[in-house]
Amino acid sequence: MSLLASFMNLGGPDLLVILLIILVLFGAKKLPELARGLGQAIKEFQKAKDEFTDELHKSGNETTAKATPPPSTVPQNPPTAAQADPNQGINPGRQVDKV
Repeated sequence: MSLLASFMNLGGPDLLVILLIILVLFGAKKLPELARGLGQAIKEFQKAKDEFTDELHKSGNETTAKATPPPSTVPQNPPTAAQADPNQGINPGRQVDKV
């Protein structure tokens, strides 16, 4: 961690020396190409990150929409004449109450 902290505390003269070393290593003709490539890579990374967050938001909206369907006023299975009434307690063919 101390290496990272010391790296972030670079001053003006330190950065100037580092840039001078990079200029000597790569040459004046290669630096613009390297900077352009770095800029394009950062741009592509930002684009991919934005697409990823958009997909996350879209999938989050779809799951909440699917989780709460609108209430229906039409009964799903209306009773027909062939179905028995579930509230009826005794079978009408059997007359147990006769004395």
